[in-house]
Amino acid sequence: MPPGFRRSFGVFCIGVTQLVHWGVSYYLIGAFGGRIAAEMGWSSARVHSGYSLALLVMGVLSAPVGRWIDRRGGRLPMSLGAALTAAACCGLMLCRDFATYLAVWAVLGAAMRLTLYDAAFAALAKAFGSGAKRPIAQITLLGGLASTVFWPFGNWLAELWGWRVAVGVYGGIALASIPLFWVLPAALPPQPAAAAEAAPEVPPPPPPSRLAAVLFAFTVGGLNFLNSAMSAHMIGLLAGLGMALPVAVWVASFRGIGQSAARLMEILFGGRLHPLDLHLAAAIALPLSFAMGGASGLFLSAAMVYSGLYGISNGLMTITRGTLPLVLFDPARYGATVGRLLTPGFLVAAAAPALFAAVIDAAGPGAAMALAAGLAVSIAAAAVALRRRFYRPL
Repeated sequence: MPPGFRRSFGVFCIGVTQLVHWGVSYYLIGAFGGRIAAEMGWSSARVHSGYSLALLVMGVLSAPVGRWIDRRGGRLPMSLGAALTAAACCGLMLCRDFATYLAVWAVLGAAMRLTLYDAAFAALAKAFGSGAKRPIAQITLLGGLASTVFWPFGNWLAELWGWRVAVGVYGGIALASIPLFWVLPAALPPQPAAAAEAAPEVPPPPPPSRLAAVLFAFTVGGLNFLNSAMSAHMIGLLAGLGMALPVAVWVASFRGIGQSAARLMEILFGGRLHPLDLHLAAAIALPLSFAMGGASGLFLSAAMVYSGLYGISNGLMTITRGTLPLVLFDPARYGATVGRLLTPGFLVAAAAPALFAAVIDAAGPGAAMALAAGLAVSIAAAAVALRRRFYRPL
């Protein structure tokens, strides 16, 4: 294949893996959490504690996985993650007790760290260097549709055959995705000496800044916290505010449409937009989405705007989570740097599903929406500070 086509095909295949693996792992609890609780006789907080454990494992493994991908590329780590996802889905399908349930989610947490965006972004940075900005945006276009595809699909499977069969189908899909990871180039090819001499001088990477690292880690950690909470509870929140479950599933699917629509616009028209500007715009939209979420119980249109606008904000900030390190830090150490900075966010996000479940049980879905809105305001403030302090023309 011509090099350009091979590159595009590799990026497309990684995009497909993101659609699949976000759908069959990260969004699994949102599709089946209620059914698992009903069959097992467990509380919502207990069911979501497994998901929290998975996020905790993601945090613990974040830095070593980043270093592994920096050294070896993404093919083997991400393929291993797909195999672990399939094994975890099989274990969840068969589990009958809480200890096994927690063990399965621990395995699924390792699988998610090896397969989802942060691993894919590091693999693309390894393969394409500082030219990874566009491929990072492109793979999120398909990944953003994961909830739109897999929430309704999982709900349909569970209604037909039960959640256990549905989870088994998810495992089969994860296993079938393994060949797609091997289409991606392992690393940048070595540059011939003559070409290296003729190549224009590349500006040195910016010096490391502790403040930039703290602000980046806070915005990404806060977004991860909200994302894990909404992935687990968005359908339940909408239902708790007064919607019938099928309507709540349908409205929640607008999240994925918003994510992918925003990412498509960024790919088509955002090439000249600085990552810090895009990050700021998306962060400002985040609290606005939860303000609309508070009115979801009164107006269907407000619920649709909430789901879609949250999807737009989350979709764009997912792109900037991958592209900001290319302008704030050294791209050659992308995996290790980002892996280290993401660790606190994963650990904090691990508490989100159980915390939101407790808030909903104690004070209702309106209080949970208010909690999310307050955190969204703090994320927007950090994005403002990051833009004012570290903007430099590209």
